[in-house]
Amino acid sequence: MSWLKLAQMKTGDSNLREVGAFEAKNTLGTLLDRVERGEEIVMTRHGKPVARLVPNAGGIDRSRARAAFERIRERARLLHEQNKDKGPLDWPTLKK
Repeated sequence: MSWLKLAQMKTGDSNLREVGAFEAKNTLGTLLDRVERGEEIVMTRHGKPVARLVPNAGGIDRSRARAAFERIRERARLLHEQNKDKGPLDWPTLKK
């Protein structure tokens, strides 16, 4: 689609294209179609990259998030148990 004036980026990645902001505004539907097919679109303003349209990586895997939360909670509990006789945390010392 030459009217989009999509140019291959200097990175050599054939799935990475750039388009000016004005053209992106006028052809957003077509750009979204291309992104759905796996392309990445870099939008430029006066030749400088300002935004990137990328395929959606998918939603949050709630079971993995819950498992990570439980691991963090368990580690915090263990640390608390190991250090309960040492008093409260000294945050200024820990930050050093």
